[in-house]
Amino acid sequence: MQDATDIRNCNMIYKYKKIIDEFTTYTLVEPDYKEGDPRITELCTIGNETYVHVPDNLVLPEQPFNLEVTMEAVTLTDELRDEIKELSPHVNLINTRVVEKIRAKYSSNDEFKILRIKTKGDNIKSQPYMDHVDVCIAWGSAEKGKIGL
Repeated sequence: MQDATDIRNCNMIYKYKKIIDEFTTYTLVEPDYKEGDPRITELCTIGNETYVHVPDNLVLPEQPFNLEVTMEAVTLTDELRDEIKELSPHVNLINTRVVEKIRAKYSSNDEFKILRIKTKGDNIKSQPYMDHVDVCIAWGSAEKGKIGL
């Protein structure tokens, strides 16, 4: 476990265990945000561990002791990244918006037609579609990068 000053000022994904007693659920204490401040994003819960993304230069306020002792920086393996992406409502929303951006210009039927054309080797007719999809996917990847994924 890192000491409290390391945990308070990093752009990382952390995990901790929410503490639930008879009356209260203790969760990560977030700072008092101002308009436009970067925010902590709760990514998902796997088992009894909650994963959060803490942006650069965000200083966490003092945490309750029972949370502080369970909080640790995560080494993001490919397997863990995939599991978080699968369970995270934020990633699900980003993926949905990528599809919406594609559909704003191309319907499902257009996409099937273009992919058939591309399969037949006509890359010239399919290139504008492929370029648009690449832009949409790049946007989604950048958004996921903002939350450490």
